Amino acid sequence: MPDLYVGVDVSADALDLARSDGRAERLPHDDDGLARLAESCEGAALVVLEATGGIERTAAAEVAATGVPVAVVNPRQVRDFARATGQLAKTDAIDAAVLALFAERVRPEARPLPTDEQRALAALVARRRQVNEMLVAERLRLRTAAPAVRRGIEAHVAFLEGQKAEAERAVAEAVRSSAAWRERDDLLRSVPGVGAVLSATLIAELPGLGRLTGKQVAALVGVAPLARDSGRLVGRRSAWGGRAPVRAALYMGALTAARMNPTLRAFYAGLVGRGKAPKVALVAVMRKLLVALNAMVRDGRRWDENRPVTA
Repeated sequence: MPDLYVGVDVSADALDLARSDGRAERLPHDDDGLARLAESCEGAALVVLEATGGIERTAAAEVAATGVPVAVVNPRQVRDFARATGQLAKTDAIDAAVLALFAERVRPEARPLPTDEQRALAALVARRRQVNEMLVAERLRLRTAAPAVRRGIEAHVAFLEGQKAEAERAVAEAVRSSAAWRERDDLLRSVPGVGAVLSATLIAELPGLGRLTGKQVAALVGVAPLARDSGRLVGRRSAWGGRAPVRAALYMGALTAARMNPTLRAFYAGLVGRGKAPKVALVAVMRKLLVALNAMVRDGRRWDENRPVTA
């Protein structure tokens, strides 16, 4: 009997399910529908859902609780796969069928779902980032604000500064509440250039750190150079895609490390001295820093200037 693969398209009100054996059904997105979804997925080799802003989490957890492998995938990958198969139409039922076919043909790796604690930390880190973005925007507006609105913007800036400080305290408390997170935070922050924000972001948004190869973690974050060659054309390598929040925090960490970390400062200066553009050199520092952090977590050792890190 062939393996069973299941695709589930999750919306706010419904769960559309398609199986590789041809069975399909639409279930309500409520407790009864979630229970029936878990029953329909019993015995599956793999169940695939798209990441849809968090509304897929309950369905994924319900299925995973039965012991069935679950993969939550990037919607862009699935849409590109659908186009490659000639499927241009898009409905919830079609999306579920495409997900089932994607599960059968591509077989994405099933990874453990984040725990409640991991989701809470990720939410706190994301909230701190959102508040900071609003704060930057308001400070920029304040520079050219007319007198009629300046007072209101100043009050909003003060409020956002308080919210940012509160979010940072909450993140720090969450990290301290876990012995494993405390140990990882201490290890990560032993690197000159890695501060509280980057450390918390890596703990929350990159739980696989230390379990991947250097190439895998660089590609996952989006700092691996990708080739664009065809025939005699040798295109410029560029880094893109990956986990944007991690990449943004890593960029700020690399800026500091390129000045404060002797090893990475020398690496950056060497690249610039050989004619690399400063931004290209900084992306290389990001990659080197990330690969070093991945190896440190893997080996369980702190940063040591005199001991090179092996990817």
